[in-house]
Amino acid sequence: MVMLLHSVGLLPCSNQQKSFVFHSYYSYRCIVCSSETALSTRRQGLEQVDSKLSSGDERAALSLVKDLQGKPDGLRCFGAARQVPQRLYTLEELKLNGINAASLLSPTDATLGSIERNLQIAGVSGGIVAWKAFDLSSQQLLFLTLGFMFLWTLDLVSFNGGIGSLVLDTIGHTFSQRYHNRVVQHEAGHFLVAYLVGILPRGYTLSSLEALQKEGSLNIQAGSAFVDYEFLEEVNSGKVSATMLNRFSCIALAGVATEYLLYGYAEGGLDDISKLDGLVKSLGFTQKKADSQVRWSVLNTILLLRRHEIARSKLAQAMSKGESVGSCIEIIEDSIDPSDI
Repeated sequence: MVMLLHSVGLLPCSNQQKSFVFHSYYSYRCIVCSSETALSTRRQGLEQVDSKLSSGDERAALSLVKDLQGKPDGLRCFGAARQVPQRLYTLEELKLNGINAASLLSPTDATLGSIERNLQIAGVSGGIVAWKAFDLSSQQLLFLTLGFMFLWTLDLVSFNGGIGSLVLDTIGHTFSQRYHNRVVQHEAGHFLVAYLVGILPRGYTLSSLEALQKEGSLNIQAGSAFVDYEFLEEVNSGKVSATMLNRFSCIALAGVATEYLLYGYAEGGLDDISKLDGLVKSLGFTQKKADSQVRWSVLNTILLLRRHEIARSKLAQAMSKGESVGSCIEIIEDSIDPSDI
């Protein structure tokens, strides 16, 4: 009975017990305060990063991130990803890891392709209806057809097909929830992998309309942008380090890899693959060396995304709400256990 009363605090404790209770409570408060201080330090740092990115000062933003890199009260995950050993992996080895390279590296956008075909059919049908309704002559119909062809050619030449892409993408986001979700997940894959391999994202857009509103150009499509001046400096010098090439190879393939993991195949990302192919060719890689680079990047990226699926899912939700880069980084840091980086 005495032991029970002591446990509920009805009887006085000894000096030793009082000391124990005091130190336990004090230790608990220290842990809580330390945790809150760490979160506050990181949050303040990321707010400064957002401010620097908003003002276009990418070097200062990256410097702030590197100052916080690896610190307990900073950014533990930035550039800290565990990666597979780099060597020539065969297609069979990729298959053993559940990767069908053909489904991943040959994206075909069936959604926008279907929308484009339906618009073409609607255009032809509308032309026939107008011809009949307004009793157009053959000459008038010819001039009308030539006018549409001129506008289509003007878009291709002057805006690199930007107007057409804007129309298709806007219709896709408006009428296809699956298309919208796929784009969000695709960009979340780019963002997450970039951060984990040590490249700072500087912004993202999830639609061509959003890209037009932010950048004021029809030639810019939806996508993620990165603080890449170090990479560009190496490219311009003609000497790209293996570390930098590995980082950007994984980032380039992260979108299609995300789609592959979620849907079993990729629809978007053909431009990403084309850019990576152009990069390795510009560096004078042999076909064997290029294949080695791509296969390693595919395997490494897939394993990163599998390991951090929860972080990618939460990141996609944040990006769909338009959260800032700093807020997205904080979500990644909160979602990944230090032992699982």
